[in-house]
Amino acid sequence: MVSTDILAKITTWKSDIFDAETQQQLRDLEAQGEKELLEAFYKDLEFGTGGMRGIMGVGTNRINKYTLGKSTQGLSDYLHSSFPNQSISVAIAFDCRHNSDTLAQVVANVFSANDIKVYLFESLRPTPELSFAVRKLQCQAGIVLTASHNPPEYNGYKVYWNDGGQLVPPQDKELIAVIDALQYQDIRFEPKPEHITKIGAEIDQEFIKSTIQNATILQKAGARDDLKIVFTSLHGTSITVVPETLKRAGYSQVHIVEEQKTPDGNFPTVVSPNPEEPEALTLALALAEKVGADIVIGTDPDCDRLGVAVRNNEGKMELLNGNQLMILLTALLLEKWQSEKRLNGKQFVGSTIVSTPMMHALAESYDVRCMVGLTGFKWIAKMIKDHPELEFIGGGEESFGYMVGDNVRDKDAVASTLLACELATYAKASGSSVYNELQNLYVDLGYFHETLISLTKKGIDGLAEIQAMMTGFRNDPPHSIAGQAVVMIEDYLTSKCVDLTVNREEELDLPKSDVLIFYLADGSKIAMRPSGTEPKIKFYVSVTESVETHEELQAAKLECKEHVAAIVADLNLN
Repeated sequence: MVSTDILAKITTWKSDIFDAETQQQLRDLEAQGEKELLEAFYKDLEFGTGGMRGIMGVGTNRINKYTLGKSTQGLSDYLHSSFPNQSISVAIAFDCRHNSDTLAQVVANVFSANDIKVYLFESLRPTPELSFAVRKLQCQAGIVLTASHNPPEYNGYKVYWNDGGQLVPPQDKELIAVIDALQYQDIRFEPKPEHITKIGAEIDQEFIKSTIQNATILQKAGARDDLKIVFTSLHGTSITVVPETLKRAGYSQVHIVEEQKTPDGNFPTVVSPNPEEPEALTLALALAEKVGADIVIGTDPDCDRLGVAVRNNEGKMELLNGNQLMILLTALLLEKWQSEKRLNGKQFVGSTIVSTPMMHALAESYDVRCMVGLTGFKWIAKMIKDHPELEFIGGGEESFGYMVGDNVRDKDAVASTLLACELATYAKASGSSVYNELQNLYVDLGYFHETLISLTKKGIDGLAEIQAMMTGFRNDPPHSIAGQAVVMIEDYLTSKCVDLTVNREEELDLPKSDVLIFYLADGSKIAMRPSGTEPKIKFYVSVTESVETHEELQAAKLECKEHVAAIVADLNLN
């Protein structure tokens, strides 16, 4: 049964406020039945950890001209109130997804109608280049139309502020309040073309130059020429800058997966264009065997995440997980800063509460501070903004994202791709390998093993199920998990940390978020949170074992896998 509130929304969308095409789409949706109609209107799209993201189509819970138009009108009003009596400008980029270019134009039109200068990329570009452009062009804000690695029917809208980072509290809530107060008839769709400027090649050049400066290390002469790289853009935006960046940095043996080279919102060669998934790199791995590559790198459609595979000790390609990649890249940067005598106690690296604790051990080994924030790179960007007295070296999170330096204030697969190649080059020239360098870090710092379990729960029923799971764990937490006592619970929704060993409660100093973390007596850690951008609940399991030699690693790996399996079974996450 459709509620009165939802019926009122639908009636509004049938009015003359909405164009004929939208009204026809609504009639088509009604013909599909009540369930589809309800899914499209039962809520309004909201900003999550990665912005606003959803299925394209008609309705308040869909990405379309009007939901983006309303958000853009609200942002226009918010910018005028935030920067009174100033000339305001925004930068806009878009990816390879269906309608991204036309929706970007709609957004540009609305900004221009509100007397805001728009720098609109002439064609698709990586998301990190948008973050770079915001600061380079001294814009007050930026927008990118993307849904990252979501399925083809999705699109999205990320908002960046003048520091190049995504919106964080209280700005996001303030903006949402402005948007919610608007009616659809308040949207100014009529453009003022004189306020819209197309940008492209000149920003590309500056972006590539900055990337090379930030993400290269001192190498032996000719070492880069010896590295064999396989790269795939997975039908996305990275093809516009990554190959050129690698070429200018000195890499001559870059083999591109031709079948995935052309940008295509249907992502025809993969089940999911997500480099976290091994299947997405199938073609790249096959090419690697054909050409004898040292490293395989694939980026997601908007080029902010990357997957990396390297040869293990048996010579077989092995996909690194996001935590391993973060540790390796951070270790390389720390070593670079140390060798250049730039570490003086005023630097930091960044991570998130659901990422590997190994980051703390690594940072401590260099006497560098490790700051930890909520999930999402907007929190790492906020660390940089909040601590101008400190230098940011690099940072990442478990979900295959990394940020090198602070010229880009978001995860950046362009710089990370180059830095990963620099690591592989250095290791090969030193008679080692990326895989061996990771094993060395485990021996030095301890073996850390992480597993992510994502449970997909779609639609209204799925949302209710996710909420019920979080409520259950929050209100009736387990006393032990897999035979290990729960010694501490962090609840970021209530901002409470309870140390069960001494029965002491403390306040958490991070913003509120629907995240629960259980710490076990043996040092294991289980974090859980609903995804902010997908219909999923995610469980992050981290376990550790001490090792002193390479020979002990295999036994430690088996023990950790068994421990994770026991935790998964005990929490019924299969």
